[in-house]
Amino acid sequence: MADGLLDPRTIRQLAAELDLRPTKQRGQNFVHDPNTVRRIVAAARLGADDVALEIGPGLGSLTLGLLQAVAWVHAIEIDERLAGRLARTVAERLPGAEQRLNVTEADALVVDALDDPQPTAVVANLPYNVSVPVLLHVLATFSGVRQGLVMVQAEVADRLVAGPGSKIYGVPSVKLAWYCSSRRVGSVPPAVFWPVPNVDSGLVALERREPPKTTATRQQVFALVDAAFAQRRKMLRSALAGVYGSSAQASVALEAAGIDPQARGEVLDVSDFARLAEVAIG
Repeated sequence: MADGLLDPRTIRQLAAELDLRPTKQRGQNFVHDPNTVRRIVAAARLGADDVALEIGPGLGSLTLGLLQAVAWVHAIEIDERLAGRLARTVAERLPGAEQRLNVTEADALVVDALDDPQPTAVVANLPYNVSVPVLLHVLATFSGVRQGLVMVQAEVADRLVAGPGSKIYGVPSVKLAWYCSSRRVGSVPPAVFWPVPNVDSGLVALERREPPKTTATRQQVFALVDAAFAQRRKMLRSALAGVYGSSAQASVALEAAGIDPQARGEVLDVSDFARLAEVAIG
């Protein structure tokens, strides 16, 4: 390709060179369509001075697109072969750009620090099986990340952006809302991946915002969120009985927070959970 992006033939050649057999365990589905990469980079609305954090760069499809748009890319890759090949692929396709790339061979869920420059945006094709934990970890760990665009399984994308009252609103929706506003900005068909997954993908745009004002910690708020949705069909007074010692005590706490004890967790937004957490520690 004229702009260095990977095409299906090159993807297959790289995989053969590495004797790579993509695994479902690691959610390895590689984008082989340059137009999709261009679309993702454009939708991320990155500036030339941004520092992008990419999780699971794989063979480098999105990495190459990002390096044409931003000042620096941090790529975290768990697969030793992929991590070891990435900088050379960039050097071959975009000579000189490898100097603006830092590859970390690790599980993204345990990476808690990166060398400077610090990331300002997360842009990634997240592995389906760990997409939500990885995204929440990145947002909790790298406070300099102010925006992002992630590609996840379509069903997960819908859950991430769901609002209170929706049947698919749940733990991922509330926890993401602690850090960011989010919106669906498109879909990606299976055909642009190798191997072809059996699900569609969705693009979710993120914009960092301040968390709710509260004296409770994030961990305390998230513990209530987990409890409220562990048995989502139950009224909150029952779902939170274990947290407060009894359903009667849970009712007292809920009423003190201005929440109907007979409501269910799916009608509360992140600010409601933060307010309730203050009662829990008060």
